[in-house]
Amino acid sequence: MRKYTTIGSHNMNGRLIYKLLESEQTVFSINEIAIIGEETDAVNLKNKINYYTKSGLLLNIRKGFYAKRNYNIEEFACKLYAPTYISLEYVLQKEGVIFQYSSEITSVSNLSRVITVDKYNIKYRKIKNSVLLNPLGIRRLGNGINIATAERALLDSLYLNKSGYFDNTAKLDFDLIKKMLEIYQSKAFLQLYNKTIKHV
Repeated sequence: MRKYTTIGSHNMNGRLIYKLLESEQTVFSINEIAIIGEETDAVNLKNKINYYTKSGLLLNIRKGFYAKRNYNIEEFACKLYAPTYISLEYVLQKEGVIFQYSSEITSVSNLSRVITVDKYNIKYRKIKNSVLLNPLGIRRLGNGINIATAERALLDSLYLNKSGYFDNTAKLDFDLIKKMLEIYQSKAFLQLYNKTIKHV
């Protein structure tokens, strides 16, 4: 277990770390830390951050990214490669649309990549910008977390995988889904949707 070093008010590093620890954010880029601390000197900023990580006050979870001890992995997933939003199997599982369990965080972005951070695997799937940047069916939560509704996640999954089986679609809003079908601008995808999704 990490031990947190107490920083007294006499320490020049204290003001910034208190701001970070009291923030609603749990993950910070270097630029965000500089803004929060109103720090314009790159050397001073680097020295402070090094002190925080060596003291166990912040975790260096990836180059250029620092986090509180109990950070939110969804927040990190959305900040690492922007623009991005959490979708696909991760959302479908949380919403009870598919029953197969996986701990992998799945997101869509403008690149395809799989990374590992601590105990988490984060998988990014590339999708065209006209879909990625369309806000319909995307929830904007606090701390920069963007996450798809179950309806949007289902369509993303079907679009990227070119097939799909969904265990429980009873609670989905199919009126919303019909509106979102236009986002993908594909007649072939519309045919695939009509062939795959069975609902009343």
